[in-house]
Amino acid sequence: MSLAPTRLRPADLLHVTDRFADDVIGGDYDHLLPAGGPPTTERWFTRLHGTDELDVWLISWVPERSTELHDHGGSLGALTVVTGSLRETRWDGGALRDRRLVAGDQAAFPLGWVHDVVWAPETITTGGVAPTVPTLSVHAYSPPLTAMSYYEVTERNTLRRNRTELTDKPEGD
Repeated sequence: MSLAPTRLRPADLLHVTDRFADDVIGGDYDHLLPAGGPPTTERWFTRLHGTDELDVWLISWVPERSTELHDHGGSLGALTVVTGSLRETRWDGGALRDRRLVAGDQAAFPLGWVHDVVWAPETITTGGVAPTVPTLSVHAYSPPLTAMSYYEVTERNTLRRNRTELTDKPEGD
């Protein structure tokens, strides 16, 4: 019998991110947003809740900023998209797979989940591209993040770890 790193399950983390996303939409965390709103050229994040068992983050996503293929070390994770849309590219063990997540969508990340998350543009309007507005998402990690490893797909279509960074934030330094 193997021990899980936390008593929380991915379904519990999905519930947490959904509840916090509702609070973000309701304005409960407006005081944590930067003056003028989230930046439009840099990723931004702030911790909404933190204990020894669980961290909850509000993350802003903008064009041209990738997280790189990564895992969450010994932490389980989940997210709920609050506004806008994201593209998640994940390693399925033999290839990269994409999915689009729009406001209200959720995703859970078990141990060993390797993915990249990026801002995804809104649909193109008749007169051109809609203005760039950061996407907001709520993320939960249990236990709180302590390390993230970053990967590349090799020419032989395998996954190779490039580096591991110690971190207590949803993005390495």
